[in-house]
Parts: sequence; C-alpha cells; structure tokens
Amino acid sequence: MGREISEEKLKKYFAVTGKALETLEVAVHEKSLLMEVARDFLEMARSYFEDAKYYYEKGDYVTAFAALNYAHGFIDAGVRLGVFRGEDERLFAFG
Repeated sequence: MGREISEEKLKKYFAVTGKALETLEVAVHEKSLLMEVARDFLEMARSYFEDAKYYYEKGDYVTAFAALNYAHGFIDAGVRLGVFRGEDERLFAFG
C-alpha cells in the first residue's frame, strides 16, 4: 500500500466527482421540505470540489483528495436520501 496520492488517482477522482456534479438532478419538488437539504448538500459538494481544486493547484494532493471525498460524500448521501437523482452507478452510490 502506498502512502502517497498519485496525480493519476487525483485526476481520476476529479473527473468522477466533476461528472457527478454535472449530471445529478435535484429529485425533490421546489416546495418540498427536503429542497433545503438538497440545496445545502449541493452547495457543500460544490464548495468541497472547489476546495479540492485550490489544494491541487497548491500541490497539496492529500488535502485535495480529502476535499474530493467530502464532495462526493455529500453527492452520494443526497442520492441515497433521495434528494438527488443520479443514474450512472460509476458516479453514484446506490443501495
């Protein structure tokens, strides 16, 4: 097991998380009580994704990787909760 995060692995996670952010859909009605949850999860996912870019550009791959995992965690939590819809099992956690 390696103790470093390769640029190749980091780029893969950027691609997967970026594609997930581009393709997910909010799955709740605008007037639903869960709409605030959907907005919050999406904002957090986007913020962590932007943080990951910042740390990547600084050369801090470990923190960038951690931020990507947080971003994708909010995406997957939203899909499992049902506030996001995502169809591609390569991008989203199901069941």
